[in-house]
Amino acid sequence: MQTNGFNRRDVLRAAAAGLAVYGSAGHAQGAWPNKPVTLIVPFPAGGGTDAFARPLGAQFTRLAGKALVIDNRGGAGGTLGAGIAARAASDGYTLFMGAVHHTIAPSMYPKLDYDIEKDLVPLILVASVPQVLVVNTKQYGGMDFKAFLAQVKSRPGKLNYGSAGAGTSHHLAGELFKQQSKTFITHIPYRGAGPALNDLIAGNVDMMFDGLGSSAGHIKGGRIKALMVSGNKRNPAFPDVPSAAEVGLPDYNVTTWYGIWAPKGTPAEAQARAIEEIRKAAQADEAKAVWTSQGAEFPNLTGAQFDGFVKGEIRKWAQVVQASGAKLD
Repeated sequence: MQTNGFNRRDVLRAAAAGLAVYGSAGHAQGAWPNKPVTLIVPFPAGGGTDAFARPLGAQFTRLAGKALVIDNRGGAGGTLGAGIAARAASDGYTLFMGAVHHTIAPSMYPKLDYDIEKDLVPLILVASVPQVLVVNTKQYGGMDFKAFLAQVKSRPGKLNYGSAGAGTSHHLAGELFKQQSKTFITHIPYRGAGPALNDLIAGNVDMMFDGLGSSAGHIKGGRIKALMVSGNKRNPAFPDVPSAAEVGLPDYNVTTWYGIWAPKGTPAEAQARAIEEIRKAAQADEAKAVWTSQGAEFPNLTGAQFDGFVKGEIRKWAQVVQASGAKLD
């Protein structure tokens, strides 16, 4: 017997095929990631964000079975890449690696094309490192912090510091240093920590207030010299570098941190799986070794805890911006 050109066998085959397709689709939706995931890094290669994004990507790829592809989108103090991430498809296959800079930006930029609190969903805080004052070795390699500070004070406005861009933590760390040390140094913004470090090594800038993550390899290689780490204790990875409290700046406490966000509207299941896979990648032995070598901690704040942390950082940096009068150069 046939119905509309199909016999009973055809109908059964079609039904079976439909169930198979439905089952496969259901499985695919629940099997994140089932294709490569893009991680937007809003700074050029070679900076602090990259220092954690790339080893994290390598371990994610190994453990999750799908590549975590790093997409560097530098510019405008990290806000260009953040805007791109905020407008990306919310299908779970685009993530964003932001940093402390993105909680400073709302106070520095009069108009952003994204809202960090409304357009992006905080997933997990993956690294926290102290800021470090580093100088050009050829010019200042023979100085300790006290001698260098005397040099800065004797030449007001003559020395300069590089940053990853106006409104980044490098910039604000420099402004805070100027306030607390009662000195005047000139800010030179770059399109990321990587280019700024290259010019520091070349001697085109005198100093940087950098995240220890991006400076660590250069310090160990003797290309730049660390004079101070922020906070009240020395960093285990660099036990010979004095803390800010030791050199007379007890309130100089600046931390650079890095976290992962997803575009608003990303399915909850994909968010949960992303957190799980990123946490596993960051806790792999190979990643732990990188974190340790760069003096970093893995805070492991997720979801609502990370969201609360971000809100607190936005308030904190708004106060610093107002007190320092920092502006976009």
